[in-house]
Amino acid sequence: MDIRSRNNVTITGPAEGPVVVLAHGFGCDQNMWRLIVPALAKQYRVVLFDYVGSGGSDLSAWSRERYSSLAGYAQDVVEVCEELDLRQAVFVGHSVSAMVGVLAARSAPERIGALVMVAPSPRYIDDGDYRGGFSAQDIDELLDSLESNYLGWSSVMAPVIMGNPERPELGQELTNSFCATDPDIARVFARTTFLSDSREDLKDVTVPTLVLECSQDAIAPREVGAYIHAAIPSSRLVTLDATGHCPQLSAPEATREAMLDFLARR
Repeated sequence: MDIRSRNNVTITGPAEGPVVVLAHGFGCDQNMWRLIVPALAKQYRVVLFDYVGSGGSDLSAWSRERYSSLAGYAQDVVEVCEELDLRQAVFVGHSVSAMVGVLAARSAPERIGALVMVAPSPRYIDDGDYRGGFSAQDIDELLDSLESNYLGWSSVMAPVIMGNPERPELGQELTNSFCATDPDIARVFARTTFLSDSREDLKDVTVPTLVLECSQDAIAPREVGAYIHAAIPSSRLVTLDATGHCPQLSAPEATREAMLDFLARR
């Protein structure tokens, strides 16, 4: 199988530069990084891709069995890294992809040497003292709504996820991205995302890690960032002066500066 075509891999930046891999979250594709890439590509070799089922990937390669767990998405990451023979790359994962990166780094430690988690969450559902931001009932209702009317759900939820109501064009972009995803594939990815629990996996992270949280985020509240930071001794927590769940679009300058500062320290 041609992994590069399957995952719509694109590469930019100097061929001999340190490698940064950018991974998108649910309902998105690599285009979500377009405001970050030019600054990174001045000195880093930037690898972008789409998970199977997203963006310009080969939809015929998608299977419900594989992508019903985060491990299936992590396998995409590992296979892309193997295809490109990447070594000690910095993996940047947005939202659920942050936890995908944790799994990929554990599976192929020689391939990933550092993690950047952008608006991450290891579990979205509250559990005892852990606050993920949603009750089990909240998530059940969210998934029921998504599964019964995906396009309607997208038009309502995307602006909430994006935040920044004074900039409606951002919410519209995320709505368009969600609506471009095959509804059947999106339903599986959503269930995989919102029902995941990766808290135990955090203890396996030993590589340098940057946790980027937003000051206000309806999907990943700040308690989540604090939890991840406490769970990963090698991590650094930065709170961006940004609102919403997609700071790479709503606050690209702050996001890329935090990333470049972390990369320069390695």
